[in-house]
This record gives sequence, C-alpha cells and structure tokens, in this order.
Amino acid sequence: MTELLRIDGLRLSRGGREVLKGIALQVERGQFVALMGLSGSGKSTALRATVALDCFQAGRIEVDGFVLKPGPVPPESRLAPLRRKAGIVFQAHALFEHLTSLENVVLAPVRVLGQPVGQARDRAMGLLDSLGVAGRAGARPGELSGGEAQRVAIARALAMDPPLLLMDEPTAALDPARRGSLGETLQGLSGEGRGLLVATHDTDFARDFADRVVILADGVVAEEGSPSLLRHPSNPATKALLDHRASPPSS
Repeated sequence: MTELLRIDGLRLSRGGREVLKGIALQVERGQFVALMGLSGSGKSTALRATVALDCFQAGRIEVDGFVLKPGPVPPESRLAPLRRKAGIVFQAHALFEHLTSLENVVLAPVRVLGQPVGQARDRAMGLLDSLGVAGRAGARPGELSGGEAQRVAIARALAMDPPLLLMDEPTAALDPARRGSLGETLQGLSGEGRGLLVATHDTDFARDFADRVVILADGVVAEEGSPSLLRHPSNPATKALLDHRASPPSS
C-alpha cells in the first residue's frame, strides 16, 4: 500500500503546555486508522496540525507529498495542494448554517478548485446520494438530525476528492445503529483506496471497523497495532481507556 500520511517527531505546545511530545504515526492508502486516547491526550490537536489549522514547534508532517514544517501556519494561498489532499470532518460538523446541504458541499470545489457550478452540483448530489442524504439536499443544518449533518459534512470533505480523510470523534452523538452505519460507510471509503485517520475514544467502534489503532496518552504514542489489542490490552494507557469506557456515568 502507498503511504498517504507520515507524522514524525511532532511536538506541539499550547498555552505553555506541551500537548504532543514527539508523536509518530503513518496512514496508508486504503487503511482506516483509529487514533485513540482519553480526552486531553492530543488526538484532536494532531488532526488540526495535519491540516495546518495549528502550528507546531518540532517534527514533520507529510500528506501525500505535501510537507508541513515547524513554525507559523503557512498562508492559505500556499495550502491549496494540502486542501486537495486532506479533508477533515469536525466533531461539531461546522456546516455553514445559512447554506443548504447542497450549497455546503458545492462551496469548496467552486471557490477553491474553480469548478463550474453545474459540475460541482452534479458531483455534490452524487456524494449526498452515496451517503444516503440526497433527500436532504435542500435542508439547512438546523433542519438536519445529527447523523444527517455528519453525512453532509463527510460529503463536503469528499467534494475536494482528497485521498486522506480525517474525522474527529464521529460517533460522539450517534446511537448504536447509526454508529454501525457510519462504520460501514467509512470502511467503504477506505475500500475505495482512501486513507482514514479517525480520532475517537469509542473502543467498540474502533475494534469493529478500524484496520489499526494508535493509542495516545499524555502526548505520546503509548501503543499501536491491530484492533485486537483492545481485546487484550497490555499497556496501562490502553487499559485506562477501556476502563474509562466501561465505567458507569457518575451521578
């Protein structure tokens, strides 16, 4: 398989605290990697750095040949190649509330790639249809369910046809049936040859659908391997993640 993402020695500090302390990970084409850890372990920060939303102080990030180096975030005018190579779906979806689902998906191809509106609309409708939300093309985000909004956000990320897709806690607001449906959708995307890096603390979801898992704890990679390590954990960080998942909510 072809490597799509390589992160080496990534260090990132925020507010005087070192959030990432030299992490390294890889994602290959056609691979679904779950980036796991408790809240505060650095999962979301790693995703944001990968798509040049956060600067970092040391290390190197390479996305399908596009290299990010330490220092200030490059101006957006220099990031067009990265935007074509990596798409991100945020936990809160971040859809534009004043636009319909279709308009949200069409926006970037027209504005960034310069596609004709008609061509962009045809592709957007195809993506919405493939994700089961074509019937909601005319709805605005406030009219969508959580699962529908998430699928529209995935369609928006895929509209630029990136080989790498990043997702931040995609199962946070989903019931078990919708989690399963999402997992099957993501497996379908990886089956098409895309690489997926999905930040999650949902151990059941990762165990059922991911090809590899990477466990972060205190800003470092504590353990990585096949999802089977979630069934028979040996590392304290993995055990803590599983214990947290199994703990009943406090009253």
